[in-house]
Amino acid sequence: MNITTRTGRWLAAAAVGCCAMLLPGMALAATAGPAHAAPRVTAPGCETPGLVIWLDTDGGGTAGSVYYNLEFTNLSGHSCTLNGFPYINAVSLTGSLLGSRAAFDNTTPGQVTLGKGATVKAVLQIVDVGNLPASQCKPVTAAGLRVFPPNQTRAKIVPFPFGACSATGVTFMRVQPVTK
Repeated sequence: MNITTRTGRWLAAAAVGCCAMLLPGMALAATAGPAHAAPRVTAPGCETPGLVIWLDTDGGGTAGSVYYNLEFTNLSGHSCTLNGFPYINAVSLTGSLLGSRAAFDNTTPGQVTLGKGATVKAVLQIVDVGNLPASQCKPVTAAGLRVFPPNQTRAKIVPFPFGACSATGVTFMRVQPVTK
């Protein structure tokens, strides 16, 4: 009987000890929210091969500039995100770079999510190079745009003839960040 009593006391002490160890963890789990809540998952970044990049040539003009919507359509088959400014250069027929890349405007970029087949835009301003000093600009006709989507290292060429500067150091294009 003495062994049973000791064993009973030992089991009771062990049970109390286990409960004391588990109680803080259970209390923490109860305040953490439902166990089925999944962490928030963001879509991966949009990669250049999964995007169609095109220029809406129905631009709107102001004194000395035309504004175009540079469009990015997601054909990757899954949702993806873009965040920031595209890098844009004017190119010749042979693909050579002309002048300086498009400058970024002062707008703060934000992340946009593109569902399958969705399109977002970045507004591109192209200055009428006829209004710039010819000696500084060295005007030529560009064959198109070389566009790197935000945070990507591969570009696509968008065919579009327009007046460009062949000299570097002259800002004749300015771009806003990608938005919906």
